[in-house]
Amino acid sequence: MSMPAILEGRLSLPVIASPMFIVSGPELVIAQCKEGIVGSFPALNARPISQLDEWLYQIKQELADYAAANLDKKVAPFAVNQIVHVSNSRLEEDVALCVKHEVPIIITSLRAPNEIVDAIHSYGGIILHDVTTIRHAQKALEAGVDGLILVCAGAGGHAGRLSPFALVSEVRQFFDGPIALSGAIANGRSILSAQAMGADLAYMGSAFIATKEANAVEEYKNMIVESTGEDIMYTNTFTGVHGNYLRPSVVKAGLDPENLPGADKSRMNFGSGGTGKSKAWKDIWGSGQGIGSVNDVPSVKEYVDRLKEQYAQAKAEINNKAM
Repeated sequence: MSMPAILEGRLSLPVIASPMFIVSGPELVIAQCKEGIVGSFPALNARPISQLDEWLYQIKQELADYAAANLDKKVAPFAVNQIVHVSNSRLEEDVALCVKHEVPIIITSLRAPNEIVDAIHSYGGIILHDVTTIRHAQKALEAGVDGLILVCAGAGGHAGRLSPFALVSEVRQFFDGPIALSGAIANGRSILSAQAMGADLAYMGSAFIATKEANAVEEYKNMIVESTGEDIMYTNTFTGVHGNYLRPSVVKAGLDPENLPGADKSRMNFGSGGTGKSKAWKDIWGSGQGIGSVNDVPSVKEYVDRLKEQYAQAKAEINNKAM
């Protein structure tokens, strides 16, 4: 296993908080990084493009000031998610801003990021690419990415179908670099489990929706708290790509979860001002299967403190069993 050099000694837990459409903004990212886990947000959350420049400046400045005033704390670097897709008309401009601000970590999605690898590497940034299949993993590595995010069954958003046991094992047969694992991870024991399976980092999203700093409406946060894995449905209706969604939000939108219309890939619009994915995610709320572990709406600090305690306890239990 291989932890990215940019993260060495800078994490309080081996966790990357995933970028979530609408939900992830500067307040959430800064809070996550201050607690020693990588915070991230989609570039497309910043609208118009000029706001991305403002957000990047804000995040860098606040984290730098905090680190200088708290030398005993581990302050994690942050990440920006770039959608590498033909419908993302902002990609070139957004990447240019990331280069300008020397964003430490870029998370790429959908297509192998051939056209941006050199730009990110030019200042020492790294690229982690999320994949759901072996073929996608191989294409991303051929493009020159530095690590992989394996989005397995049970993850929120555009999740894959494979069990993490299967995907991690197969990827490790040809890649010994950094791997982050996603799929229903919402407590400290699951973070340790991800490492035990061969991943370096846990990739967590849905549980952070139900935190005070998340840019989600209260009804969304409460629905996360009140729901369990049984309330998650897997469909490609809303964006043309299979993903996991909260069934109660589908019902609330006036749809019958058992009789959804067929998938329409034309809905898959990630560009500025597009109505496809934006509308789908505004009206239909995404979530992974791990939300049965979420029982309240704490601050990021309170939640990460719980994760640390759970992680340490799980480690201790394993050590005791091994004796």
